[in-house]
Amino acid sequence: MSVRDIAQAAGANPGSVTYHFKTKDGLLLEIYRRHCGPMNLRRSELLAAARRVRDLQDRLEAIVRAYVVPAFTSGSDLAGGGARFTRLRAVMSAEGNEVARKIIAQTFDDTSHAFIDAVHESLPHIPRTDIVWRSHFLLGALYYSLVTPDRVSRLSRGEADGSDAASAIEQLVQATVAAFQAPPLDQPARRRAVASSKT
Repeated sequence: MSVRDIAQAAGANPGSVTYHFKTKDGLLLEIYRRHCGPMNLRRSELLAAARRVRDLQDRLEAIVRAYVVPAFTSGSDLAGGGARFTRLRAVMSAEGNEVARKIIAQTFDDTSHAFIDAVHESLPHIPRTDIVWRSHFLLGALYYSLVTPDRVSRLSRGEADGSDAASAIEQLVQATVAAFQAPPLDQPARRRAVASSKT
């Protein structure tokens, strides 16, 4: 789809769109930034408050909550949340083309680094690379929770409501805190256990 097609579908002047955004990639980057800006800003605000919590366990939970909550509470597509825009983000992430990678990096890398660093400050005995992996898994769980909440309802046979944001937030926060606190993978005892399970 060309910039002209996009502009016409939006009822905008194609020349004006080209003037302001130059290319289709420039337009997509701006759409992405405008949608995700409010969520990133809220994450940064909550993260700053979380870093001031004295108790390390409470701080870790507050840090994870600072990352998770805005994805659910920025409920409209215009605020970076919302099922439709979250679905678009998930699809762009999965496609893995160079333009999508660049847009995602420019939009989220600063916030992601701040989050990873804050977790590492709370868990200095866990290697930062382990925290990066565990953060990556959090993002996958977050996307899946936002895009397919009906799966939780179905698999629980109706006992859980997958669209209940408060429950989803609590489950995700507690599971993520536990994952971050798991022993580092480079511990000798962990390596021996993995090796013995293969024999």
